[in-house]
Amino acid sequence: MDTEIRLLETLDDFRACVALQRETWGAASRDLVPPAILQITGKTGGVVAGAFDSNGTMLGFVYGITGWMDGEPCHWSHMLAVGEAHRNQGIGRDLKAFQRSKVASLDIPTMYWTYDPLVARNAHLNLEKLGVSVVEYVPDMYGDDESSTTDSVIGSDRFVVRWDVKTRQPRGGRKARVEASRTRVEIPADIQQLKQDAPDEARVWRSRTREALQSHLASGRRVTGFHRGSGTEPSYYTLTSNPPETD
Repeated sequence: MDTEIRLLETLDDFRACVALQRETWGAASRDLVPPAILQITGKTGGVVAGAFDSNGTMLGFVYGITGWMDGEPCHWSHMLAVGEAHRNQGIGRDLKAFQRSKVASLDIPTMYWTYDPLVARNAHLNLEKLGVSVVEYVPDMYGDDESSTTDSVIGSDRFVVRWDVKTRQPRGGRKARVEASRTRVEIPADIQQLKQDAPDEARVWRSRTREALQSHLASGRRVTGFHRGSGTEPSYYTLTSNPPETD
């Protein structure tokens, strides 16, 4: 597909972005970003960009704001969405790469964003394609918004992740001479479908993985990979606890 990625500039661009937000998170979601805020963000150091087909139809968008964290400038990528008919085509990855290039041009060293740890396709994109680092696990980060198609039933638990803009560090970190301790945390193949078909089971997944991931992170383990299963093969996070380096 012939796709153009560019900054959003016109009112029609911003309205198309809101329409895609409604499609992704539900028309009644309380967290939709309106055209005026999208426009202001783009004028004040943020990034508001879209992917368009040859007919000018928006296929996806990315939205982020620029600010400060721990005494240094950073960029927080708040939203990324690709229309359902155009997913799994690399558009989300391309949007992130475009956003990264714009952030780098502002000499900002770090990007942050969040994603739901139970969404397998997002885990695969973030950890295996982009190579982000998980910073923390936040239960119900955005509250329990039953009007949101993504957060209804199981709440809005999130991983906060960091992406180094200037350099990409290997996920494995420093090599140790003794084997690292690894553990797995399994997640469902499609949590959104599970929420529709078996909401009680979806809630159990949330409770179980929340406890496991928080416990592993608190003990010093790091999320070092994700395996997205196919068919009956499970999807799971790999968490690693590196022992001290030896001479």
